[in-house]
Amino acid sequence: MKLGLFMMPLHPPGPAMHTLIDQDTRKSLLAEELGFDELWIGEHFSATSEPYPAPLMFMANLLSQTRNITFATGVINLPNRHPAIIAGEIAQFDHMSKGRFIFGAGTGSLGSDYELFGIGDAATRNRMLVESLDMITKIWSQDPPYDLAGEFWTTRIQRAISEELGLGYLPKPYQQPHPPICIPAASPNSETVRLAGSRGWGAVSSGLLTAAGVATHWRAYQEGAQEAGRTANPANWRLSRNVFVAGTDEEARRRIMHPESAYQHYLGYMRTVLRNIGRLHVLKSDPQMPDDALTVERIVNERVIYGSPQTVAAKLRALRDATGPFGTLLVTGVDWSGPNEEWETESLRRLALEVMPLVRAGEGDHNHRDASLRQASGGMRA
Repeated sequence: MKLGLFMMPLHPPGPAMHTLIDQDTRKSLLAEELGFDELWIGEHFSATSEPYPAPLMFMANLLSQTRNITFATGVINLPNRHPAIIAGEIAQFDHMSKGRFIFGAGTGSLGSDYELFGIGDAATRNRMLVESLDMITKIWSQDPPYDLAGEFWTTRIQRAISEELGLGYLPKPYQQPHPPICIPAASPNSETVRLAGSRGWGAVSSGLLTAAGVATHWRAYQEGAQEAGRTANPANWRLSRNVFVAGTDEEARRRIMHPESAYQHYLGYMRTVLRNIGRLHVLKSDPQMPDDALTVERIVNERVIYGSPQTVAAKLRALRDATGPFGTLLVTGVDWSGPNEEWETESLRRLALEVMPLVRAGEGDHNHRDASLRQASGGMRA
């Protein structure tokens, strides 16, 4: 199992953007220091609480300060811009990073961005996602002339072309045929995950889903792959989760339940956002639960995997048994105001240096047992 850091990023509104950039840069460099495999950064145009409209720009600033971590957009919201612009910017970043890049793409999740760009209809956004990805990958696969027309966009260069001068050629990425593509999914039995499986794209399951909801994603991913004649690769499936580690179970609980805890802010924020758009059911472990019973304390207790290193390792192994064999755990990054910088720094260190070795050791034991059972079964059939 690989380990990644997923930052929306989410902060309380108020601090200047440069202050938040400095904070998130320090956190990103900590992830590099601790050997995290991936760093995901979100894109939002119209929220001071989710403040970065240009995740590629944020990550470009980190390229010379890192050597190993793979960068990912979490996500670029394709309906917001012309596919040729996105294709060109990603191709450039892929070269700048020498292939340390994953193209996370989605439709967006912020109502104010929908209003800003005039894309309020969910079905329309979904069609725009598919059309944009198809156009982007076609741009990357060919030289001019270009004549790509869809329902929403056109990419056309037919006259202003000079091979001698290099004119009329759209950039191709460093990775061939293109960087890995991943799309997010936030609902049980997601058709988005099925689409990802059928297209050979990766999928990122939301950290707000229950384990049972996440389990439907692996089934949908397998079914989509099978329908397209593909084999589902669990390495292409990522699961986002809130994870908090302290020295003891008691200390971990005390910190995440503290009034200043960033988890109180993060999940309280998500509760309000989902309630406002009529999707509060996503946070309910029991669909029949009344809304007023879904307190922030209850959400934090149910949606944060917390405890000592031994406890968290056991919970992560149990989660994987319950959901399916996701290849990468993406840990949600939280705000560092008040005591949270000290607390999350310790948590990330313990996660990388103490928890993951325990998880991977158990993973090896599990794989060994599976191989032994397969070998024994094969011997009996022979």
